[in-house]
Amino acid sequence: MQKIYTDPIRHALNGPTMGTRWSAVFHSPRGFDVDPLRAALQTAVEEVDAQMSTWRADSDLMRLNAAPVDRWVPMPDHLVAVLRLGLEIGQQTGGAFDVGLGDAVTAWGFGPADAAPDAIRVAMDRRRTAAWDAVEIGASAVRKRVPLALDLNGIAKGYGVDRLAETLLGFGIANGLVGIDGELRALGLRPERSPWSVAIETPDHRHRAAHSVLMLEDAAVATSGDYRHWIDLGTRRLSHTMDPTRGAPLSAPPASVTVVAKTCAEADAWATALMVLGVEKGIALAERHGLDVLFLQRSPGGQIDSVATGRVFAELAMQNA
Repeated sequence: MQKIYTDPIRHALNGPTMGTRWSAVFHSPRGFDVDPLRAALQTAVEEVDAQMSTWRADSDLMRLNAAPVDRWVPMPDHLVAVLRLGLEIGQQTGGAFDVGLGDAVTAWGFGPADAAPDAIRVAMDRRRTAAWDAVEIGASAVRKRVPLALDLNGIAKGYGVDRLAETLLGFGIANGLVGIDGELRALGLRPERSPWSVAIETPDHRHRAAHSVLMLEDAAVATSGDYRHWIDLGTRRLSHTMDPTRGAPLSAPPASVTVVAKTCAEADAWATALMVLGVEKGIALAERHGLDVLFLQRSPGGQIDSVATGRVFAELAMQNA
């Protein structure tokens, strides 16, 4: 008698995007044609990059940045959605998350060009208008009320992860794990009905190791840290996260902040905002908004100390006790 195989087949797909790689892990019935899905996943992240990149002069975002003040500029729906979410989180965080810092990001060398001292001085001296007061969003168009350079690097990668998840769902796959460069979103459960295991990295720029492991079901996680992207300026190592009040990199940020949220775009933006706020103010704001947050910070003795709030990290602490 011919044997009939019923166990699902595991697939692990990946491809290039945003200077790194996207990934998707899921299971399907035997005979599922994975090629159309792989192509659709690649198209989804390429669309996000083409619309929101500051590294591509022809992106829709850069077209908006180049437009004159007070001119309505037609924008694609995905970019409008991300910009609207970014402005909302900017208001909720009192400006700790600010999508209007493109000039400072570029000046300090975190864009396509090297750091430029003259541009740094201009960025630090500039009187800034909060992004939610500087940008007006219509149904499918955006206009700037004052001159500014928009930068969505603190939210676009998370949104790219959400687009990967939406693509899986569009192909009828309700269970999977998708990610871009460590920012992840879990759909449903693994085939054995257990949550997806996701490692939280130890904040160390020399080695990659897990600090702890989350179990995720229908949730997303993003981490912002001082150990992933930086520049060396003289004898100082500066993290890529900008302080909106100074137009400059954070002077003494936490080692990392990890946020669990419904979508990866939300987790991504909130992680950036809480890096800016620091542990004390960040925990207070997270508790007011009911967020699941883990701060990691380095003690004077070189140890990694943790401060957390929310149910997810309370459960994690119990698992690690």
